[in-house]
Order: sequence, then structure tokens, then C-alpha cells
Amino acid sequence: MGRAVPAVVRALDILELFLDGETLTAPEITARLGLPRTTVHELVHTLCDRHYLSTVPDRPGHFRLGMRVFQLGGVFAGQLDLAREGQAVASEVAARCDETVHVAVLEGTEVVYVAKVDSTQPVRMVSAVGRRLPAHCTAVGKLLLAMLPADAFSARYPSRAALTAMTPNSITSVAALGRHLATVRADGIAYERCESNDAVACVAAPVRDHEGEVVAAMSVSVPVLRWTDESAATLTAVVRDGADALSARLGHRPTRPRA
Repeated sequence: MGRAVPAVVRALDILELFLDGETLTAPEITARLGLPRTTVHELVHTLCDRHYLSTVPDRPGHFRLGMRVFQLGGVFAGQLDLAREGQAVASEVAARCDETVHVAVLEGTEVVYVAKVDSTQPVRMVSAVGRRLPAHCTAVGKLLLAMLPADAFSARYPSRAALTAMTPNSITSVAALGRHLATVRADGIAYERCESNDAVACVAAPVRDHEGEVVAAMSVSVPVLRWTDESAATLTAVVRDGADALSARLGHRPTRPRA
């Protein structure tokens, strides 16, 4: 692998500051990245000139993502069958259970939500496509981590690594996470109760591609006030069916047992 180009890395660091949808000024960018003021001004000017950033008309001195990013994202989304098919199947699953449905992929030690459909109920989980969360705190993340080869898991989580706690219920040690994932792997299903949000419970199932590899996970998220043994059993069946339907759209064909 070649050497990273510092100027390109800095430009990308600037763009990634805008992933949460906020607008920023050059001084704010300078403060967040710790870069020289002149460097930030030069990079921001270049990004604006190439339409990766644009000024905010009613907020002088503020910048936001530009049209070129939208165009690139559109091309990417058009090529990513998972996002498109995931959104379609998530809509079907949400219509069946009227709870919030997500499809997520694993990036390093985080999950990224690539599709989402909201519940229509007044009390529901609030989230967004593109959101990232620590994988060990979510049902989708634990499902995806459980399916990793042992060496890939160890590379992400050295034995002495500290795990972020999002709530008092979050798993905080690699050893405890490993034990939990063994159960997830055996069951082929993952649960999370108040580990990423102290008011939400989730259940997740694996999504496989045409080669049978787990490429994503689908989850149903429920306010804990609606999470009971009966609803958990129902939603487990619903999310399994949904994940299987999405897998089929991606070309997966389950192996039939020999007669």
C-alpha cells in the first residue's frame, strides 16, 4: 500500500466533520482538527472551488457539504444493492410489526446504518441512515461481530482494549464480549436490551449475500415499554423472516439438507 498524501488526508478530515449534517466555520474547523489556520483556509477554498463544500447563503462564514458530494453519494447508492434492497425489505418488515427496522453493516468496530424505516407509533426509536454506533453496544453489531473469523475479531479488539459504555448495561470488556458473541453465534440471533439506549431493546438477524457470507444485519428496535417475552418471540420471528427475504434479494440460496 502506498503512502497516504497528507494534503488529501486533511481535506478528507475536513469533509468528514460534516457527516452529522451541521454547518461549520473555518475557525471551528481549525479548532476541531488542530490544523494551521492558513492550511484550513486553503483547503476549504479548494473544496468549495470543486463543489465539495459550499457556503450557507443565510449564514455568512459557514460551510456545508456541496453538490459534488451529493452526486458521488447518488452514484454510490445506485451501485449498492444492499442499501436499495434493504430499504425495500425494511419497509415490508416495518409494515408487518410497526416497529423501527434497520439494516446495518460493519466498519471496523462500528456499525453503519444503511437503511431504516420508522415505526408509526408515537413512542419509537429515533435514528438515521448513516449513523454510526459502537458495534458491541448494538444487536446488529453483535450479530456481525459474532460472524467474524477469530483473527479478524482479535484485530479489532485486542484483549486489553477498553470498550465504550453507552449505558450502564453496555458490555465493557473484550472477554465479556467474546463470551456473549459465542451465544450469538450459536443462536444465529442477537439481542440488545438498553445497551446503546437506555429506553430501547433490539433483536437482529444476519443478512447473507449470494456466496453465503454475512454482509449485513437487520434489526427491529422497540421501546422497552413494549418489550415482553411474547413480543420478543414474535419480533425474533419477524426479523428472521426479513433478513432471509433480504438475503434472497441479494442472491442467497439456503443450502438444502440432504434427503
